[in-house]
Amino acid sequence: MLIDGQWAEDFQPVQKKDAKGGFVRQPSQFRNWITPTGDAGPTGSAGFKAETGRYHLYVAYICPWASRTLMVRKLKKLEGVVSVSILNPKLTDKVWAFNGYPEAGSDPLFADDYLYQTYLRADKYYTGRITVPVLWDKQLNTIVSNESSEIIRMLNNGFGGLADNSINLYPLLLRDEIEQVNERLYHSFNNGVYRAGFATSQEAYEEACKEVFSSLDYIESRLATQPYIVESVLTEADIRLFVTLIRFDLVYHGLFKTNLKQIKDYPFTYAYMLKVYRLPGIAETVNIDHIKAGYYSIKALNPTGIVPLGLGNII
Repeated sequence: MLIDGQWAEDFQPVQKKDAKGGFVRQPSQFRNWITPTGDAGPTGSAGFKAETGRYHLYVAYICPWASRTLMVRKLKKLEGVVSVSILNPKLTDKVWAFNGYPEAGSDPLFADDYLYQTYLRADKYYTGRITVPVLWDKQLNTIVSNESSEIIRMLNNGFGGLADNSINLYPLLLRDEIEQVNERLYHSFNNGVYRAGFATSQEAYEEACKEVFSSLDYIESRLATQPYIVESVLTEADIRLFVTLIRFDLVYHGLFKTNLKQIKDYPFTYAYMLKVYRLPGIAETVNIDHIKAGYYSIKALNPTGIVPLGLGNII
């Protein structure tokens, strides 16, 4: 992480714990919003108007939070509006690097070697972790946001006529239910797998692992009676759910020790995961090789760096 703009600590997946030894995720710090008019959003400053070619996404296929943004960018047909860079999936001591792996590119804006340098361009005294996704403003030379839940909402409704508005992932009439499902699944499932995998005590691990599978029972029961996690239409709740499901049997089941069952053991959930994967363009946002290489490069969990055989046949 960086402290006052200086590199202070090489990458460790756990940098804050609760009293039980549980993993605590650090909050995002850049919280501006792109809007059709450039007016301020719910947080942050004004001045980020939706414009073609102005914004750039830094993402890594390994990261479910970053992959959310790739999915929404694809569904809203914003590929020609918001450019994107794919980072090296293998985590280094300085976390996210450019180049050095198939399909990972160089930094097209500044030719930097690491993403932390991009953070310093936005704030030379930045203190915090270096995370993806990062939504960059080429005009103001700063980070718009590094909070994925807010970036996907910007991509959904912040670009006005520049986006395909035949798809609305956050419809007004379903917002209350979307929020309820998001709240139910974030802590216990999306972040629950990390709480299990990065737990530093048996108590914290068992608590998180049980919550993960309680959530899978909840997901299975909903999908037994409806096509999507919120009623009958694709919403942002499906985007948030899918990115965890697609990584579950690949990495969370083994590496993160959430191994009571696999997604394949939940017939409705497994069929749903395949359905979302087969939506137009979504498969292009999933790179199984990057996911495996990235997670199994986490030295704290896998010091030898060996990637198990037999993974990759989930779809």
